[in-house]
Amino acid sequence: MARLQLKVNGAPVYDRLADISVEFPESEFRLLAVQPRGDSLFEIAEVNTTQRKELVAHFENAPDVRSFDVITTDTQSVLIQFIVPVSDLYEALLRSGNLPRYPLELQDGWFHAEILASQNRLSAYTTELTTLGIPYEIRSLSQSYNSRQQLTNRQWEFVTEAVDQGYYEIPRECTLTELANHLGINRSAASKLHHRAESRIVKQFVNMGDTH
Repeated sequence: MARLQLKVNGAPVYDRLADISVEFPESEFRLLAVQPRGDSLFEIAEVNTTQRKELVAHFENAPDVRSFDVITTDTQSVLIQFIVPVSDLYEALLRSGNLPRYPLELQDGWFHAEILASQNRLSAYTTELTTLGIPYEIRSLSQSYNSRQQLTNRQWEFVTEAVDQGYYEIPRECTLTELANHLGINRSAASKLHHRAESRIVKQFVNMGDTH
């Protein structure tokens, strides 16, 4: 699983919220939730702005905003919900099999997003963005690592028992023979489990380093 943090500019293609943020470039938008409804998106956003009345009027007068309601408002922000047509940006996410983590930050057309997905899905997403001509900037890409997923149940049992018994301490608090006795197997079987488990962990660790 990889973690991608990037900026995506929704203004050059159709995205209603990105377009509105360009009209209010000093305002800070936080997209809290998005729910598909047929060919529309139901969205909830919080906007920190000094132009609350102008912002509300803009939403009310926009021809492609199909529904709009102010949930709460105060001197510094407004919480709104609205329905707009599905955007090119959202369709690119769906086609690549991805969804961002909410909330999304948005200012002056640029979404700041974080996506957790496989390398293949992330690659499919950036390919979609490139094909559509959507500007984006990758801020960071990191690979999460779960050693449990790399090992068989028996190998995982060996590694966890080895840690519990102090086999990996310096100096060692347990020999391989003693570890085998704890597991109820002979030393030869323990040796095989030992080498196979460590081999998988080391190979995955090296492969993870190659992705950076």
